[in-house]
Amino acid sequence: MKPIRVLLVDDHDLFRKGLASLLTRDKEFHVVGEARNGVEALSKAKDLKPDIVLMDIYMPGGNGLEATRRLRATLPSSKVVILTVSEEDKNLFEAIKCGAHGYLLKKIELNDFFEMLRGVSRGEAPISRATAAKILGEFAAQARRDREEPAEEKLSPKEREVLELIAKGLTNKEIGNKLRISENTVKNHLKNILDKLHLENRVQAAAFALQKKSTTVPD
Repeated sequence: MKPIRVLLVDDHDLFRKGLASLLTRDKEFHVVGEARNGVEALSKAKDLKPDIVLMDIYMPGGNGLEATRRLRATLPSSKVVILTVSEEDKNLFEAIKCGAHGYLLKKIELNDFFEMLRGVSRGEAPISRATAAKILGEFAAQARRDREEPAEEKLSPKEREVLELIAKGLTNKEIGNKLRISENTVKNHLKNILDKLHLENRVQAAAFALQKKSTTVPD
C-alpha cells in the first residue's frame, strides 16, 4: 500500500517542522514538501501532486482560503484540509465554499488528527461533530433566507429589464436592440431568469412579470 503523500502549508516553521516529524513517524504518511504561504503552496503542489494538502488560513504572502480555491481548480485530485487555530464560523463556511475537504483545529487530539487524515484519503470528510453541526445550521439558515427572499429580488437589474421586455412581447433580437446587447446575451439573461425564478419557459416568465406588475401597480 502506497503512503499518503502530504504537503504541509503553514508560515510557522516550528509548527510545520513538528507536524512533519509526527507524520514521518507513521508509515502511512509521506511528507512530500512544505510551503510557508498560499503562493508557494500552489507552486509546490503543481510539481509534487500531493494526495492531501494541510493548509493554514492566515499566512503572509498568500491567504490559505484563496490558495485552496485555486488549488482545487488546478489540481482536483489533491484534497485540501484546513488546519488552523481559527474557530470563526465565517472561515469555516468560506473554506467549504472554496472546496476544502475538511476543517480541523490545531488543538485537535493527535489520534483524532491521524484518523481524520486516513479518513480523507478514503474519501471521507474530516470534520468534527461540532463543525458538522455548524455547517448544517448555516445551510438551513441559507435555505430559510432563500425562501424568505422575494423571487424578483434574486434578479440583477439587467435581468429585470429583460424580464419586463419579455412581458411586453418583444423577441430576443428586439430586446437586444433596445438594451444594446447581443441576442446571445439576452438568451443568457433569460436562462438565468428561468433558473432563479424556478420557471420552465418564456411564457411562464412573461406571466410572472405581468402578475407582479398587476399586484404592485394600481389601475
